[in-house]
Amino acid sequence: MMAAKEQGALKKAKARKGIPSFVEGMLYLLPSILLFTVFLFYPMLKTIYLSFFLTDAQGNAQLFVGLEHYSNLLQSDSFRTSMKATFLFVLYTVPAGIIIALFLALLANQKLKGIGFFRTIFSSTMGMSVAASSVIWLFIYNPAVGISNLMMKALGFSEMQWLLNPDTALIAVAISTIWMNTGFSFMILLGGLHNIDSHLYESGKIAGVSDFYSLRKITLPLLSPTLLFIVTVSLINSFQTFGQIDILTKGGPMESTNVIVYSIYKDAFVNFNIGSASAQAVLLFAFILVVTILQFKWGEKRVHYQ
Repeated sequence: MMAAKEQGALKKAKARKGIPSFVEGMLYLLPSILLFTVFLFYPMLKTIYLSFFLTDAQGNAQLFVGLEHYSNLLQSDSFRTSMKATFLFVLYTVPAGIIIALFLALLANQKLKGIGFFRTIFSSTMGMSVAASSVIWLFIYNPAVGISNLMMKALGFSEMQWLLNPDTALIAVAISTIWMNTGFSFMILLGGLHNIDSHLYESGKIAGVSDFYSLRKITLPLLSPTLLFIVTVSLINSFQTFGQIDILTKGGPMESTNVIVYSIYKDAFVNFNIGSASAQAVLLFAFILVVTILQFKWGEKRVHYQ
């Protein structure tokens, strides 16, 4: 019986040797390659192609204009305003979101009674869609019945038009975005904390080091691979923010929240200027690619692996 099984295994091995390893590997990857080609590579190449053309309302290329769309964008005050709003939005959301998520993860990593309840609360925003979360914040910022102005009154401040004031609209959207994204960052960082060997902390306690020293010399260095991942993902997500902008402010007031992705949406589906929208998308892709590469180059020098 065993001899028959061994013979069958040998036959399968010989049959497998007859197929080149490269071909076999490509066959396994074929479903993924097809999906990426249809939903990623083709749209990306089509976007680059359309950025060199004037198009009709249906997005069909009509007249080749070369780099004219890119030249017009670099000279456009509206595009510069969109880039400024995007950079400010990233600056508001990424550092604050990561710091809050790290603080919550450090709290939830403590071995305390009932800490599981707080872990659930801290990660609860992961289960909510951007649309549902944005509607909640739309009510919070409501000038008449929103809890934000009720709290301002209670603290002795005057009411604010959070989403209607150009000076506060972007900050208001950033606060809601931080709230939406904290759950994901919290869960990833908590998982990273669980992977740190507890014996290192026990050795630190025996040596008499403080909690702050342990955080600085043990936790943060060993958590650095997870932090690199969170920073990279958070940067990419911030540059691609759209849903909460569309629901809360529509890019206003006075284009103060008109981030680059929302500008692409307006050019493509409101003004039907597909060529300009494609050029903006290409510039955004190039910028995110450069930022990600620099992030990895800079981060790899500071990442410590166990």
